[in-house]
Amino acid sequence: MTISAPAQIEVRDLSMSYGRTVIQHDLSFSINEGDIFVIMGGSGCGKSTLLKHMLGLMVPSRGDILYGGVSFFEANEEEQGAMRQRWGITYQSGGLFSAMTLAENITLPLQLYTDFTAAEIVDIVAYKLALVGLAGYQSYYPSEISGGMQKRAALARAIALDPQILFFDEPSAGLDPISSRLLDELILQIKESMGATVVMVTHELPSIFAISNNSVYLDNVSKTMIAYGNPVQLRDLKEPPVVRQFLTRSAAADNEDTL
Repeated sequence: MTISAPAQIEVRDLSMSYGRTVIQHDLSFSINEGDIFVIMGGSGCGKSTLLKHMLGLMVPSRGDILYGGVSFFEANEEEQGAMRQRWGITYQSGGLFSAMTLAENITLPLQLYTDFTAAEIVDIVAYKLALVGLAGYQSYYPSEISGGMQKRAALARAIALDPQILFFDEPSAGLDPISSRLLDELILQIKESMGATVVMVTHELPSIFAISNNSVYLDNVSKTMIAYGNPVQLRDLKEPPVVRQFLTRSAAADNEDTL
């Protein structure tokens, strides 16, 4: 008899609220190791709020989130810190420290959480920047590079500690289609080279179909998840109609733009 390992991330009966206002309720899904998992849904449905719960920045009104079978919210502070050190996070704005060079931004987590020497850190920083196509940009400040380059620099910082899980909040926000596609390709390359699991909040259909293999759809009317699975398969289903409409909406709009 084969006993399967627990999913890398399990969301169990999760309910989220701001005071008495329920954002989403009864969310239950699993994310397996190696998935590129997308949290999707219409505007205001609670995608970023769910991500904040998964990062432990907000406490659920009910339910739990487990990492490797271990409850994050029942863990003590030291255990939570150990879990977080296995994560890499990029924010919608990039989140780079503007007063620090790119090298200093990437150096920070290495100084805080590792015992590498200064010389070793210099080499690691150069390697991480090279991985994201920014070799030689160590001395640049965020304001001196383009938006797409800032996104890549933020990714370099997110992978500084070789995380097991990468979290992205609207990684392509504000990018032109070419830069967005290049970032998708980079995320896929980094995921493959590191063997990481990716959890991403996005509404960008090209990104969803290009790199993700699993997803959950949050409905802002019923305030719960109404679809879960591979987004390509969800797109081809007739039910629920709102999910199919969401996953086919951009193609028609793009066609209109080119007429």
